[in-house]
Amino acid sequence: MKVTIDRKNCTSCGTCWDTCPAFFEENPDDAFSQVMQKFRLNGDIAEGMSPPDLEACVKEASDLCPVQIITVEET
Repeated sequence: MKVTIDRKNCTSCGTCWDTCPAFFEENPDDAFSQVMQKFRLNGDIAEGMSPPDLEACVKEASDLCPVQIITVEET
């Protein structure tokens, strides 16, 4: 499952990294959400591939995001 974060519209609320801390984390420089390094696509902090065991929490984090900036695409 491909995951994309629209970081320029992130509000740093923390919902995604609270809901799915195994996949999302707070960027230490700008406080916006990012994909954890081991799941990133081509090193891009805003794109990643979710392993099957994290798909449920990634989808939940996407659904709970108050500004709906996390896009999940089935691959």
